[in-house]
Amino acid sequence: MESLIFSLNATVPVFLLMVLGVVFRKLGWFDRDLAKKINSFVFRILLPMLLFQQLAEADLSQLWDGRFVLFCLCASAAAVAASWLLGRLWRDRSVRAEFIQAAFRGNTALLGVALLQNMYGDAQAAPLMLLGCVPLYNVMAVVVLSLLREGEGETPTVGRTVRDILTNPILIAIVLGLAWSALGLTMPPIMAKTVDNLAGMASPLGLMSIGATFEMKRVLGRSGPVAAAAGLKLVGFCAVLLPVAVLLGFRGQELAAICIMLGSSTAVSSYVMAVAMGHEGVITSGAVMLTTLLSGFTLTGWVWLMRALGLI
Repeated sequence: MESLIFSLNATVPVFLLMVLGVVFRKLGWFDRDLAKKINSFVFRILLPMLLFQQLAEADLSQLWDGRFVLFCLCASAAAVAASWLLGRLWRDRSVRAEFIQAAFRGNTALLGVALLQNMYGDAQAAPLMLLGCVPLYNVMAVVVLSLLREGEGETPTVGRTVRDILTNPILIAIVLGLAWSALGLTMPPIMAKTVDNLAGMASPLGLMSIGATFEMKRVLGRSGPVAAAAGLKLVGFCAVLLPVAVLLGFRGQELAAICIMLGSSTAVSSYVMAVAMGHEGVITSGAVMLTTLLSGFTLTGWVWLMRALGLI
């Protein structure tokens, strides 16, 4: 019961922010045009600030564990590959793109630190876990959403895909954050406070914009890919890859971080990026809401199982 309450405390507030977006739309305070503008603002400014802050403030030299980072990278790559292969079940290219991204891209940045802090009192494994998965997640999200953009030919130009990758604000923020951390730079107080304020707005605004554009009828019409993406994200990847992590000797906070990376809810940024890159966002918003609602129970189940086996 304690583990369930702990997980729900981390996930229910996220879900409630999306519910607030629905309420605000019903009250006339949000509309679709405003939500689209918020999505664009979150995608271009707030999410990059959040990722830059998390990477720039991480002292990677003190925490470095190349073996752990490599496993996170390989496990993330396996999740991307599995999502891509299963996505071929849908012929509609836009449906396939949203399914793939919703299945592999987890809410690690938003939930990882909070969950590890609640479990261990600190989150030392979080920066290395984020380093292993976040750059790959974002690069592959741009590739998937560019290659399978609705209304384009089956083979988009290489130049446009490369341009989308190089000019993506989230990827630029990751590169700058890693460089900042590697150079050992410190932010002046004014800059640090400004970045902190902007980063703090990313998740609330992104979540409320999802709620403001959420349409149950359209999501139910795409219930197949939504349910499949949620099943992979919450259960499938953990069931296959956690035993591999255990066999390789990962224990304690590192194993917990791997579990969160593989089994957390679909990232809010998935919806923001899908809409910003010309997709409907119906499947992504459904996956975000469904996985956010259920992840408190599924993550609790994985934590209970690992504790029962003496692994964490």
